[in-house]
Amino acid sequence: MSRRENDHLNMSDALSAFLKKNNLQEGMDKVDVRTAWARLMGNGVENYTTAVELKKETLFVSLSSSVLREELGLGKTKIISMLNEELGKDLIKKLVLR
Repeated sequence: MSRRENDHLNMSDALSAFLKKNNLQEGMDKVDVRTAWARLMGNGVENYTTAVELKKETLFVSLSSSVLREELGLGKTKIISMLNEELGKDLIKKLVLR
């Protein structure tokens, strides 16, 4: 029987290593972005949001209200910085509202 290594990792480091080894970080980022959008924008915006999709460094958000789309369009740079701050990394470079 082989012996186990006695090196102890905390859960965060073990999870990060697992995600990196299995190339799952991109998928986790997509889920994290959806969660951050809902949390930061609140129920009012979330009710009109039909889709949130991260492709490379661009966040695509589909909205069912053209008025809300225009309002949010005025503050794109602030929304991007708030989302990146919430995520803890510079993940989003561009925001497309459709």
